[in-house]
Amino acid sequence: MTAVIGKDVRQPVREPARRPGRWAAPPRPVWEEEPSRAGLAGKGLVLALACLAIVFPLWIVVVTSLSSRRTIDEAGGLVMIPEDITFVAYQELLSGGQVTRAAAVSLGITLVGTLFSMTVSVLCAYGLSRTGSPGHRWILMTLLATMFFSAGLIPTYLLVQSIGLTDTYLALILPSAISVFNILVLRGFFMGISQELIDSARIDGAGDVRILWRIVMPLSRAVLAVITLFYAVGYWSAWFNASLYLNDQDMMPLQNVMIQLVQKQEAPVGLGQAIKTGELSGLAVQMAVMVMALLPVAVLSPFVQKHFRKGMLTGAVKG
Repeated sequence: MTAVIGKDVRQPVREPARRPGRWAAPPRPVWEEEPSRAGLAGKGLVLALACLAIVFPLWIVVVTSLSSRRTIDEAGGLVMIPEDITFVAYQELLSGGQVTRAAAVSLGITLVGTLFSMTVSVLCAYGLSRTGSPGHRWILMTLLATMFFSAGLIPTYLLVQSIGLTDTYLALILPSAISVFNILVLRGFFMGISQELIDSARIDGAGDVRILWRIVMPLSRAVLAVITLFYAVGYWSAWFNASLYLNDQDMMPLQNVMIQLVQKQEAPVGLGQAIKTGELSGLAVQMAVMVMALLPVAVLSPFVQKHFRKGMLTGAVKG
């Protein structure tokens, strides 16, 4: 028997024959497929129409507020093409009358209310995110119950009246200061922060207040920005509490003045004579008040938009 030297006599191992379609990758979902040119064109068309549906009404409102009485009369109402631009409506509204005072009231309520709501919501959410805190489960269940059951409008009004908040600015803040939904979003985000990071800070001697201020809040800027925007827009756009708890017209916020002007056709104090004499168009004043009410939200939204998706999705998923 002779041996073959320097030659590999091992036979290659054959792979078992695959049945047709047995090891084939499963088909991808439709939304993961590469879009066709027709699909891209369709998406672009839909987005363009959606943007047009949003921008076109705003364009009409702004152009009408900047139009003279003659231009509005010639157009028969709302103006689409700008002609004879004038800022008389804004000058009259900001000259120190009822609208200026109402804008200052709305701004103050928004700043103070948002600060108060964020402080209480962050503290409550951080406490509920620590599962070992006393009464954690019962407090959480109580908050969840308030999302589905409410005492109603009449008990709320009687409570506000009994504690002497009628005709005060606190009536515009306290009844709607806390949103359980916002607390749950913050709690979910706080629970997603690494527990080892918090434990290491506690070993170094940091208390809960310091951990919240130095570790948790800097890591939660995205969700804090989103919740702050929610509260700010809520306070700025609120009108029902003012119509319910305030009787003094000088204390009314901007939204209530806009309602009086647009729906009830009541001119703000100081502008009634200007409208009667023909110096101003009532429609231009209405549109100018709408622009003033929309302007803060339109200015702040782009700065918070980059945090919106990250803050909402992370806070909702990690809970």
